[in-house]
Amino acid sequence: MALQISERVRALAAEAQAGLRSQFDRIDAIAEENTQKVLAAFQKHRVAESYFAGTTGYGYDDIGRDKLDEIFAEIFGTEDALVRIGFVNGTHAITAALFGALRPGDVLVSAVGAPYDTLLGVIGVVDKGPGSLKEYGVGYRQVELTADNQPDLAGLSAAVKEPGVKAVLIQRSKGYSTRSSLSVDEIGAMCALIRAANPDASILVDNCYGEFVETREPTEAGADLVVGSLIKNPGGGLAPTGGYIAGRRDLVEAAAMRLTAPGIGRECGSTLGNNRSLYQGLFLAPHTTAQAVKTAVFAARMMELLGYRTEPASDAVRHDIIQMLHFGSPEPLKKFCRGIQFGAPVDSYVTPEPWDMPGYDCQVIMAAGAFIQGASIELSCDAPMREPYTAYLQGGLTYESGKAGVMLAVEELLNF
Repeated sequence: MALQISERVRALAAEAQAGLRSQFDRIDAIAEENTQKVLAAFQKHRVAESYFAGTTGYGYDDIGRDKLDEIFAEIFGTEDALVRIGFVNGTHAITAALFGALRPGDVLVSAVGAPYDTLLGVIGVVDKGPGSLKEYGVGYRQVELTADNQPDLAGLSAAVKEPGVKAVLIQRSKGYSTRSSLSVDEIGAMCALIRAANPDASILVDNCYGEFVETREPTEAGADLVVGSLIKNPGGGLAPTGGYIAGRRDLVEAAAMRLTAPGIGRECGSTLGNNRSLYQGLFLAPHTTAQAVKTAVFAARMMELLGYRTEPASDAVRHDIIQMLHFGSPEPLKKFCRGIQFGAPVDSYVTPEPWDMPGYDCQVIMAAGAFIQGASIELSCDAPMREPYTAYLQGGLTYESGKAGVMLAVEELLNF
């Protein structure tokens, strides 16, 4: 039994892939360097079978959990790390980091416009229920992008000098905006600027979708803290849930107190038999991330051949796994997402429709047939149903399966 892909689409795919050799070679070289980094950390910390045993109840003396913290810190070049299945998603991990770093009367600055939609309720920009930073007396400012959709460095320098600024949030990935994702070098330049303007401000980076796409992480370029989700890049497609925080020890410790409770922090939190998946996922993460990046590059080239506008372009150097595809109207966007769903290994028979997804200010369509629910390191495509009707494609556990999913999406689009 073969996938229902026409000869026209197969020929288009062959044409697209033929010009991507240099891109793929560069991606493979990054994966090789990052794999060696991860392997060296595993060896240094003497990973053993005993680390994979789980704990229950309070989770005291979970050596596998505690050693994984050390390994994450090693890989991210930081003093400390907190890796826990108790984080329900990336937003939760970022929230714990923000509440740990800020106190009533402090001010948070978002460095590149509004942060990801689900953080707006956390900060209190919109009312999503009780418990926001705003309710606890934390102020908020955001530095808008320039007219050409770039970070406003002069505006950032001025903003962090304002009274009370104690933390700056930099979102590495574009989220649902149309700006370019930030490179580690760009984040490093922003960190240097912030440090010069306000040495007391803590710099937090939302690192979701960016881990292992480059050979350095933001904490190696000046950030105090990086935060992310284990069902994205660093989980390698195997982590069943969770998130991580890595960086300055006092900030990691403060976040741990927000995850659990003051006085308990990181000492509690059973792993329930998940340690093996977390370790194995991390070990595979550089390779799995490379598969997702290759899938994004291939998708960009396919859509460019069809005349669609893409960001990044297929020949661009990547800084995260997200591929923007601009459709301009709702119907072709929905068709493409439905084709991605048809190409999933799980729930391929489901037809995605726009719906009122929690945490968003408009309907969202999401194609995601994943082994781990919501895992965006697996091939998925989602979009807010608003102008300019841009789809955000990400993931692909293997390039071969990601390529097939994109081909099926193009097939559906061409039948529109």
